[in-house]
Amino acid sequence: MKKEIKKLSFYVIMIIVFGSLMYLIAWKGATHHSSVEGIMMYPETQSLGDGFNLFSYLTLEHIRSSIGILLLQIIIILATCRMVGMLFKKIGQPTVIGEIVAGIILGPSVLGYLFPQLSSFIFPEESFSSIRILSQFGLILFMFTIGMELDLGVVRKRFQDTILISHASTIVPFFLGMLVAYFIYDKYANAETPFLSFALFIGIALSITAFPVLARIIQERGMMKTHLGTISLASAANGDITAWCLLAAVVAYAQAGTINSVIFNVLFSLVYVGIMLYVIRPLLRIIGDLYHNKEVVDKSLVAFMFFILLASSYVTEILGLHALFGAFVAGIIMPENLKFRKIMNEKVEDISLALFLPLFFVYTGLRTEISLISGEDMWLLCGIFILVAVAGKFGGTLIAARISNENWKNSLYLSALMNTRGLMELVVLSIGLEMKILPSAVFVMLVLMTLVTTFMTMPLISFINVCFRASERIKLSREERLKTDTFKVLLSFGRASNGQVMLDLAHQMFSKKPEKLEVTALHLTVGSDINPLRTEDFEKVSFAPILYEANKLNMLIKTRYDVCDNAEQHICSIVNRDGFDFLLVGAGISMSNLSTDVTAHKTWEKVFRILKRKNSEQFLFYPGSLIKDKTKVFIEKSDCTVGVFANRGFIRAENILVIFNSEKDLVLLDYVASLQKSTHGFVKLMNRVSPTSGDSETVAGALAGYLTKATETAIPFEKNLTADILKEADLMLVSYDTWLMLSEECKDTLQDMPSTFIIQHKLLVNSGE
Repeated sequence: MKKEIKKLSFYVIMIIVFGSLMYLIAWKGATHHSSVEGIMMYPETQSLGDGFNLFSYLTLEHIRSSIGILLLQIIIILATCRMVGMLFKKIGQPTVIGEIVAGIILGPSVLGYLFPQLSSFIFPEESFSSIRILSQFGLILFMFTIGMELDLGVVRKRFQDTILISHASTIVPFFLGMLVAYFIYDKYANAETPFLSFALFIGIALSITAFPVLARIIQERGMMKTHLGTISLASAANGDITAWCLLAAVVAYAQAGTINSVIFNVLFSLVYVGIMLYVIRPLLRIIGDLYHNKEVVDKSLVAFMFFILLASSYVTEILGLHALFGAFVAGIIMPENLKFRKIMNEKVEDISLALFLPLFFVYTGLRTEISLISGEDMWLLCGIFILVAVAGKFGGTLIAARISNENWKNSLYLSALMNTRGLMELVVLSIGLEMKILPSAVFVMLVLMTLVTTFMTMPLISFINVCFRASERIKLSREERLKTDTFKVLLSFGRASNGQVMLDLAHQMFSKKPEKLEVTALHLTVGSDINPLRTEDFEKVSFAPILYEANKLNMLIKTRYDVCDNAEQHICSIVNRDGFDFLLVGAGISMSNLSTDVTAHKTWEKVFRILKRKNSEQFLFYPGSLIKDKTKVFIEKSDCTVGVFANRGFIRAENILVIFNSEKDLVLLDYVASLQKSTHGFVKLMNRVSPTSGDSETVAGALAGYLTKATETAIPFEKNLTADILKEADLMLVSYDTWLMLSEECKDTLQDMPSTFIIQHKLLVNSGE
């Protein structure tokens, strides 16, 4: 105690002494004066009004400063891109489409047209150079990650299978692009641009495929490990490598201007590629084998990798191939050890995607002035670009896929996926505009072509599914499901530990059924912008506990890992399509009694009290929230019986409480019978049916009949629900309708509820149930 007083006293004396000395220095220095733009500042005589005027003046100066403008631009850009991206995500479109549109909104086509003064304040022309440099650096990082995402091993394995598809999807639109360029060159090309440079760039612009967007669509639809998924990824990767090599050659030719000069560009470029592949890459392979986990990957190694990235970009820039090609090659030669690539990808991708790429979208939008497309002829040409791009990419891929013995559905799927352009196309167009090969009007037309072809991908895939659904229906009919001797359970879990607990409950409840039990464990990662390199780790960590539990229970289970944007719709789609008999889902944190979850609920309560939100109880620790959140979707939209499990420290169902509130609840007796076969505790049956109800005699008779057949552990209850009754049980079994009633009538009592299994039983058509 004395030590604390001593430290406190010294601290107070230090503040007083040094504070007094600093005040003395300030007082003595008050005779000095300074001026800011003619405003004289005398601390001893300055009025409060003068001080505010000075503050206002300096604030405006800071706002107008280059760093102030840049920070304001970044804030507005990030907010706009995120909001518009989310809107497009809501309608099933890739986020990148929304971000491209956000760039156009902030450009002269929308903001500059509607609010020219505001636009000129936020985006003055002198600030474009700062945005350009940052966006270019972001593109370098992005192309580096694209190179790392390309698995050359898969490309090599699938090379023979995909060479026809990938090259046909590149060559056909490339040819058509050059053909269009031939007819429009005289009217639309810049006077100083050679025809060959213009034609080659139009061809490249129409033949690019957006590998990142394609990969995430495949990932979202759970096709990563399917034949179609691997063929699509390998074809896109092969095609992108070809297209970027062509782009490098076109850029080199456009900058050199003559064939003789291009020869030297090509020779030195081949030397560069040879050094990267046969000198640097073997060295990096050794490094990747040694450094393959986060514990040993230090800042020095990361700095070395960035050095290779920047050096490669610099070399290709001075060779006339563009810095982005060097970044792409640097990503490709990274160690093939996936663990190492994941570590590097995590360090680079988030900052490049979240911060730098939105700057590129807006920089592109600032140069996209839709008003440049004026007159019927120019709009007709824009339509021709879109038509030729789709016909070349879609048609070339379709024909090549059919020749490669792919069926019609896979061929159409491939064609739709390869027609995606997205961000990769914008990169190509930006290079063409900066090199003055593409005139501004043609640039705008090709940006619109990019938007249309990328936007149409998801609707086109959905249309293909609809067309083939009748002939390839996977879903079993209700009668077929009744005839099968397999009871199919889909167990969908979020937290890895919860999946283990839910599997144990499923084993207790269904393992004694006469039908063969088939359990499929499903885990979803929500957000289709998840990098494919990371999903393997997510899958491994998520399924480890449930696979351990399955092995302990001597159960064979199937696992399924998917990436999607809407978990509820995705789960219901799987259940209804694949003919599951039972859907088991977790209630989430809304009913959890974990300390961390309780703390989160209390925090929400404080926040909403401050905001005076009337309906805040749905976010709090409130039993009714269970049927007001996403689990309600499962119950209402699934065709099979649904069980919602609220884990409240569940270990094993030894002591079971079952609540009956109507005749419909008698179906719970079947579940009780299954549980009793694997438990040694008691079962309490609570009859809450009103004596005046028409169901009273039926329920009482059924329970009495069950008690006659059951063991002595079954005890009837006909009293109000109390905390003591709840605390005695390990598991409470209740129907969905009864839960709706209890969550309103016994809200406070249910705070002490045990782990709870809420069942919505659905009868099968033509069944005897």
